[in-house]
Amino acid sequence: MIERNRSLARRWFEEVWNRRLAATVDELLAPEAVGHMEGVEVVGPTVFHKVRSALLVAFPDLQITVEDTVAEGDNVVLRWRATGTHLGEGFGIRATRAAIDFRGMTWQRIVGGRIVEGWDAWNQGALIERLRAATGE
Repeated sequence: MIERNRSLARRWFEEVWNRRLAATVDELLAPEAVGHMEGVEVVGPTVFHKVRSALLVAFPDLQITVEDTVAEGDNVVLRWRATGTHLGEGFGIRATRAAIDFRGMTWQRIVGGRIVEGWDAWNQGALIERLRAATGE
């Protein structure tokens, strides 16, 4: 079970984020799943699709590399690195064409082959500051 969960968590990042496969969201995210993100909680696949879409509009070339994982029981923790270019409006900031590179961690709880809860931790405030600085505002 632990290795199956680890594989599912890695698949989430590869297919949902890097390959942009929306169908994987519906397959792997439980209908009642809760995502705890900076400043907001996302409940269910429909809301997650909207949040994901907004991020991909801002960073259409976003790529996330999973650098390491730790798994125990129903939990998988992933340490990752995101790179991309701010080519669309995002976070209330017009496109800057600035390259981004930041790291974060995601903790997923997986039950019955589906993600039921997740916590994302990354310095969103620092990213917004860098984008604002790139606009000269």
